[in-house]
Amino acid sequence: MKYPIVKPLLPQLDKYQTYIEQIFERNYLTNQGPCVEALQKKLAEYLEVDYLLLVSNGTQALHVAYAVMGIKNVITTPFTFAATPGSLAFQNIDFRFSDIDESTFNLCPQQIKQQDLVWADAILPVHVFGNPCDVESIQRLAQLHNLKVIYDAAHCFGSKYDIGSLLKYGDCATLSLHATKLFHCVEGGAVIFKCKADFERAKQLINFGQNTQNIPVSAGTNAKLSEVHGAMGLALFEHVNEILAHRQQLFEYYCGKLVGVVKLQQWHPLGKPNGAYMPVLLGSEALLESVQKCLSNQGIQTRRYFYPSLNSVTSYRHNSKMPISDDISSRVLCLPMYYDLTKVDVDIICDALQIAIKNY
Repeated sequence: MKYPIVKPLLPQLDKYQTYIEQIFERNYLTNQGPCVEALQKKLAEYLEVDYLLLVSNGTQALHVAYAVMGIKNVITTPFTFAATPGSLAFQNIDFRFSDIDESTFNLCPQQIKQQDLVWADAILPVHVFGNPCDVESIQRLAQLHNLKVIYDAAHCFGSKYDIGSLLKYGDCATLSLHATKLFHCVEGGAVIFKCKADFERAKQLINFGQNTQNIPVSAGTNAKLSEVHGAMGLALFEHVNEILAHRQQLFEYYCGKLVGVVKLQQWHPLGKPNGAYMPVLLGSEALLESVQKCLSNQGIQTRRYFYPSLNSVTSYRHNSKMPISDDISSRVLCLPMYYDLTKVDVDIICDALQIAIKNY
């Protein structure tokens, strides 16, 4: 494909090699080594949070969050990646879906049923494509019903809410640092906690539940990030402002080109897009399939994020009707978005999209 849907950004090889040579000299490969500790500190400062813990991937970040919060019954969204409900099902945590807002694509607080709020002990919203949820309404519901709030913030590296970080909201939030994300460690993730005690509990949990004397005082797992992955993060971190700014510019340019051509996700008025994804909403599923085929024939890869709506996936043993999510998931298509794209590339992609729609 001339224009893949994503293209991982790699640092300069000599810069990454310098970090790798240091790892070889130390012969220290894992167990919270110097690279991981350094990256963890840099990310906490950059993302304006107090308690950030690096883990091996974004799905493990969710697992750790659930375990620390001690949740059993969860309300979540069907319009998300498989990792969100899949991680719940894998831990045998019971969950119920609630429908989304048709404009923001996020979990809609007003759609959550009263009986589900009484049943649940946690809400697991997703900031879809980095777009902030209605965090105030969700927090009010949580306080009223004594619920924990865990945000799946996999797409939210660098996302702002008002004048601060979106990652500050909820009892905890999880990040993905996968190779396809805006900032990555090849594989990696992070959990951001509001409470220091939860952060300390998580540090123990990701190392087999062992205390400082290496005695397993609780059931744990191995979710540690390796030094090699930490080195990738450190090498890329030197360019993080440049990466974020360029992707934000691409996102704004895309939006300007597509006004009146397709419907766009409505962004929270207090949020600032980070350029993580470029979703568009087409008029029908038939049109989407036609457009996707036409663009593919021209070397432009697109992807149906997120399809199908996960309330219809039989492996989760749910078959509830979510009319809005069912509809949106059938019509959303993501266009190429990555650091190497230029405005000229966006012009070509948008022109091809407009012609494909016109010729349908």
